[in-house]
Amino acid sequence: MRKTEIPESVKNVGINIKKIIEDKNLKVRHVAHDADLDIEALRRYMLGKQIMGIDKCIRIAKALNVEISALFVGA
Repeated sequence: MRKTEIPESVKNVGINIKKIIEDKNLKVRHVAHDADLDIEALRRYMLGKQIMGIDKCIRIAKALNVEISALFVGA
């Protein structure tokens, strides 16, 4: 795999994050703030353009008030 290739599973996690934010009618900036992330970093994760570490997954799940497994559905 080339360095620039992002696995489909990473893209699916981003899609799940975006869907949860939309379903809960949240603002991306508020989720980023609650997860202690830069808003642009969260947007890159949501677009599947950047791989996130488990620590970021945990923080995002907490900010969304969901189990971490919700981020990986279908991933």
